Amino acid sequence: MKWRMNRRMGLLAVASVLVASFTWLHAQQQSGSPVAIVADNIGGVVMSSKGPEAGVWVIAETTDLPTKFVKIVVTDDQGRYVLPELPQANYQVFVRGYGLVDSQRLPARPGQQLNLKAVVAPDGRAAAQVYPADYWLSLMEIPKGEQSEKEVVLKTKECFSCHQVGDLATRELTKNLGSDTSSLDAWDQHTMMGPSGPGMRAAFQSIGAQRKAYADWTDRIAAGAYPKEAPPRPTGLERNLVISMWDWAMPTSRRADVAATDEDTPTMNANGPVYGAIQGSDVMAVLDPRENTTSVIKVPSSAPLIDAHTPASPYWGTEKIWQRSADPRSVAMDSRGRVWITARIRAPQQQPAFCKDGSINRFAKYFPIPGPSARQVEIYDPKTNQFTLIDTCFAADHNHFDGKGSIVFGQKDAIGWVDAAMFDKTHDAAASQGWIPAVLDTNGDGKITEWTEPDQPIDPKKDHRIEFGCYGIAVSPTDGSLWCSGIGVKDTTLVRIEKGANPPQSSKAEVYAPPADKMPLPGSGGVAIDSNGVVWQNWRGAHQMMSFDRRKCKVLNGPTATGQHCPEGWTVYKASGPTFHGAPDDLSTDMLYMTEVDRDDALGLGKDVVLSGDVNADSFFVVVPQGAQMTTLTLRVPYPMGFAARAASGRIDGPNAGWKGRALWSSYSMYTPWHQEGGKGSRLKIVKFQVRPDPLAK
Repeated sequence: MKWRMNRRMGLLAVASVLVASFTWLHAQQQSGSPVAIVADNIGGVVMSSKGPEAGVWVIAETTDLPTKFVKIVVTDDQGRYVLPELPQANYQVFVRGYGLVDSQRLPARPGQQLNLKAVVAPDGRAAAQVYPADYWLSLMEIPKGEQSEKEVVLKTKECFSCHQVGDLATRELTKNLGSDTSSLDAWDQHTMMGPSGPGMRAAFQSIGAQRKAYADWTDRIAAGAYPKEAPPRPTGLERNLVISMWDWAMPTSRRADVAATDEDTPTMNANGPVYGAIQGSDVMAVLDPRENTTSVIKVPSSAPLIDAHTPASPYWGTEKIWQRSADPRSVAMDSRGRVWITARIRAPQQQPAFCKDGSINRFAKYFPIPGPSARQVEIYDPKTNQFTLIDTCFAADHNHFDGKGSIVFGQKDAIGWVDAAMFDKTHDAAASQGWIPAVLDTNGDGKITEWTEPDQPIDPKKDHRIEFGCYGIAVSPTDGSLWCSGIGVKDTTLVRIEKGANPPQSSKAEVYAPPADKMPLPGSGGVAIDSNGVVWQNWRGAHQMMSFDRRKCKVLNGPTATGQHCPEGWTVYKASGPTFHGAPDDLSTDMLYMTEVDRDDALGLGKDVVLSGDVNADSFFVVVPQGAQMTTLTLRVPYPMGFAARAASGRIDGPNAGWKGRALWSSYSMYTPWHQEGGKGSRLKIVKFQVRPDPLAK
C-alpha cells in the first residue's frame, strides 16, 4: 500500500514537472526563443506567471571593472532581450518593470543565454516602489488658500532645479534630526538643512499656510497611500534604447554638465574621454569608455571659499561636503579637443578695470559691466594636462561654440564671448572677449543708435534696451544669430541677438513671447536650435516644449514688435505625466530643465531630434520629427532611480558603424546624489544613450 502511494505521488510529481515544462516550452516557442547572441552579449527571455513580459527592463551590473558599470535594455513584445557590447566581467542580472517587483539577481557572463523570471507585484504599493518621483508627487493635493493652485505648484517646481520631489528621500522624512511635534514642523526643519537651506527655507515658507500640503502628503504615504495609476511601459522606439552607465566623481559631488566632442564636428574625439564639470567638488570628472576607468582633475582657483559653514545635514551632519572655490559649472569641447569650463577663478567683486565705465575698451564704452561676475573661463588641454585661466567681464555660465571659433555665454542682460583664436594668438583676455546688451530696433530704421533704458518709457524716435535673462543660450546654424532663454516663473521671453559685422555697434535684438493661450503656466528654461533654424524652448511651469519658427513672423522689428507679435511662430508639444491630485491637466508634477537638439543623429532617432531632461521623471522627453509630423517619446533611466539630466553631448565614434558608432552622453546631475536609489555613498553617473534598430540588435 505504501509502495502504491509513493508511486502515485511520484507520478503526480512527474506530471507536475511535465506540465510546468510544457508550459515553459510553449511560452518559449511563443517568444521565438532561443535568442541569438554573440560573444559579448547576454540574451534570453523574461517570463512571469502571466507569460512573456514585454516592455520591462533587463539590468546587468558589475563591480569587476575599474568603476561600477551598468547596462540596461528593454524587452520586445515577446519578452526577449539582448544586452549588447558588454565588457568582459561577472554580472548580476535582474528584471525591473512597472507592475513587477525586482527579480532575483542572477550571475552571468557575456556569451551566455539567461532566461529570467519576472516577479509580479503582490499589490499596488509594492509595484509603486519603482515608479518615478512624479507619480508619488501626484498624491499631493493643493489646498485652497491665499495663493492659487498655480502659484503653489510653481513654487514647488523651484525645488526641482536642485532635486526631485516625490523620490524616496523626500516622500519619507528622515528621523535623523530628532523628533518633531508635527509633520509640518519636520518639513519646516528639513527645508533649512544644507548649504541651500536659507534659499530652500525661504521658498518653502513663501507658500504660507498652504505648505501643510507637504505634511499631509507624507502623512498619507506613511499611512499606506500610493499612486494607483502605473506609468506606461516603454513601447515602440522606446524599446530600442540601450543605456550604458559608469560611476564617476565622488559621493559628495553634485551636478555635472558633460562634453564628449565638439558639437560642430561630432566625429571629433571619437572613442575618447568624456568630461564633466562637477560643481560641488572643484573637479572635472573624466571617463575613458575604452578602459572603463574614471578619474578626477582638480580645477584651479584663487577664489575665496564658499559654503564653508553650512547647517547640519540629515545625511552628512556638519561635514563640509559643499566647501569649494572653483565651483565649475558648464563644460564644452573645442575643435582641438580642449575642454572649456566655467569656474570661479577670483572673487566676484574683483572685476577687471577694462570691464567698467571709463575704460577705453570698446565694449565697456558701449555697455559697461561693473560686476560682480560669478564665474570666469578656464581651458584644460588634455595633451599637456595644463589649465589656462581667462578673466571675463560677464558671468560665464551655459555656453556653445558659434562655428566661427568663439565660445558664447549667456548672463543677465547681456551675452558674452571669447574668441579662441585671438586668445591663442595674444593671450590677452581683454582683447579676446566681447559682450553686448539686447537693444530692440524700436523705431524700425534697421539699426541701433541712441536708446532708452528699460526703466524709461519707449520713445518712438529711439531704440530701446530691454532687461532679459540668458540662462540658456543657443547658436543658429542658419544665420549665426544667438538666442536666449531666461529662467524662472516670471520670465516668458525668447530673445534673439545679432552680433553683426562690427559688434557692439552692429548688434541688435528681437524679443518674442508665446501667446497666453499657448502658455497656461509660465516659466522658461532651456533653448536649442535645429538645422532649419527653428528654435526649441522648454517651459518649466507648464511641462511642455514649444518650437518657434521666426520665418513665419509677419513683423520682426519696429514699434509693434513688443513681444507677443508673432503668435503664428509658436507650436506646442505637451509632455505626458501625472498632475497634482485633483488639479487641472496643466499642473503637472514634472519639469523640463534644459533642451538639446541632436542635429547629427548621434542618438539614432534621426536628425533634429529634440531632447529635454525631465527632472522628476527619471527621463528625457523627446520630440522626434517624422516627415511633416512630430511624435513624442520618453527615454527612461529605470535604475538607479533619480536620473535628472541638465546637459547632453552627441558624439559619433564611427559614422559607418551603425548604431554602435553613435551615442548621446548625459549625466546624473542633481545637487543631492545621496537622494538617488542607493542613498548615501551613491556616486554621480555618466550615461550613454543609444537607440538600435530593434530590441534584439546585437
